[in-house]
Amino acid sequence: MRWLAFAALLLFAVPARAADWVADKAWQPHLPAGWTLGEVSGVAVDGQGNVWVLQRPATARGRPAPPVIELDPAGHVLRAWGGKGAGYDWFENEHSIAIDSAGFVWLTGNGTHDGQVLEFTPDGHFVMQIGRPGPAKAASADTSRLGRPAGIDVDRARGDVYVADGYANRRVIVFDLKTGAFRRMWGAYGGRPDDSPHARRQFGHPVHCVHLGPDGLVYVCDRQNDRIQVFRPDGHFVREFHVAPATRGMGSVWDLAFAAGPAGPRMVVADGSNERLRVLRPGDGKELGTIAGGFRWVHALAVDRAGHLFTGEVRGHRVRRWLPAK
Repeated sequence: MRWLAFAALLLFAVPARAADWVADKAWQPHLPAGWTLGEVSGVAVDGQGNVWVLQRPATARGRPAPPVIELDPAGHVLRAWGGKGAGYDWFENEHSIAIDSAGFVWLTGNGTHDGQVLEFTPDGHFVMQIGRPGPAKAASADTSRLGRPAGIDVDRARGDVYVADGYANRRVIVFDLKTGAFRRMWGAYGGRPDDSPHARRQFGHPVHCVHLGPDGLVYVCDRQNDRIQVFRPDGHFVREFHVAPATRGMGSVWDLAFAAGPAGPRMVVADGSNERLRVLRPGDGKELGTIAGGFRWVHALAVDRAGHLFTGEVRGHRVRRWLPAK
C-alpha cells in the first residue's frame, strides 16, 4: 500500500520553489592532511546518515584519497578503502555506489574493460562479484556479461540487485542478491534489449542509473535520450518523463534521487550537460524548479532522511551538501 500513500501525496503537492535546496557553504569533507579527491563519480547515504563517496584516485591531483570514503554527517572520515585486492577484479574507472538496507556497499565501474559489479562490507571486506572484466562490446542478449555497468540499486526485501547496464549494453538487468545468478532483464519500454544500430524505441548509451522509488517502482536514467523511464520490478513499463528534451550530446538525465518535504514528494535530477539540478514531480515528471550551483559535471545525487541533498561532481572533483530551503 506504500504506493497509494505516495500517490495521495502527489495529488496535494504544491509547486516547489526554484531553489528547494541551498548550498551549505560550511560543510565539506574533512580529509586527512594531503589527501585529495579526484573525479567524484558516486555518492550515497546509509541508514545512519553517513555519506559514502566514490571517487577516481587516478584523476586526483597530489596524494589521492582511497576510492571509497565514508563520512559522518559532519564530513569527518570514518572509513576509507578500495582498490585492487585478492579475490575480485577492481575497476579501471570507478562509476557508482549504492548502500543497501543492511549496510553493504555495491560498486560499479565503466572503464573500457569493466564488466563487473562488486559487493563489500562497510569495512571493505569483499563479499561477491557479479560479472567479469573483458573487452567492451554490445552484448545485451548475453546474461553472463555486463557491458560497462553504470548504476546499481538493491532491494533486499525481494532479493534483487538492479544494474543499469550501461555504457556498452542497453538494458536493465537483475541478479539474485545472495548468489549473483541472473533473474531477468529488459530494454526500453520493457521490451527485449536490442543492440542493433537500427533499433527503434530502445535505450540510448548510456543507461546511466537505476533507482527504486518510494512508490516501489523502478526509475531508469536513459541519459542520452533525455528521459526517465519507470517500470514495475518485473520490467513492465509504466510511464516515461522527458527532461530538457532539446539537450544534445551527453543528455540531460545523469542521476536522480527522491525527497520528501512540505511541498510534497519530489524527484531531483542531475543534469550534467546543462550543469543544473532539476526538481520534478515524480507522478508526472512536471518540472517544478531548477538549481544552478556552479556545477562542473554534476554526476551523482543522494538525499538523507533529514532532507539534505548531496551532489558529486566529476570535473569539479568535489562533493557538496545542500540544505532544504526554509
